[in-house]
Amino acid sequence: MVEHDFKIFPELTNAQLAAMPFDSPHEQITYDFEAVVVKVHDGDTVTLRVEFRDFDFPMRFLDIDAPEMNAGGVKARDWLSNEILGEEVMVSIDPKNRVDKWGRLLGRIMYVGLDMGNTMLRLGLVLPFDRRREGEIPTLDKTFSLKWL
Repeated sequence: MVEHDFKIFPELTNAQLAAMPFDSPHEQITYDFEAVVVKVHDGDTVTLRVEFRDFDFPMRFLDIDAPEMNAGGVKARDWLSNEILGEEVMVSIDPKNRVDKWGRLLGRIMYVGLDMGNTMLRLGLVLPFDRRREGEIPTLDKTFSLKWL
């Protein structure tokens, strides 16, 4: 069986969870929960603290994409930080889409009755995740093989 680094990737994907449900040293999150936001990394990633784990962990917002910090993301991060840093929030988890490819938990944050991701979308601070590359010019050396040169 392959070793899983739970310090770097605290969450198991659904496929991993099905294959090794008892190997995790901590409870895997598959349900909604309350948490305190202890850090806002950018406009779509926060660090959470909960009572049922003895460590803080990252969560990425589901279905939104904030600009990179060097491309206008500071505005989204600062707005989100002003709203929820240090606050108790409700985190909603989609059991079928709960972990990204980097092992971060995916979810929606509800605070004072508002979905923070949807609020940032309405304010124009973030894009829907499926439109994250819209308007970018593809890097041609990665798109086409130039073996004939």
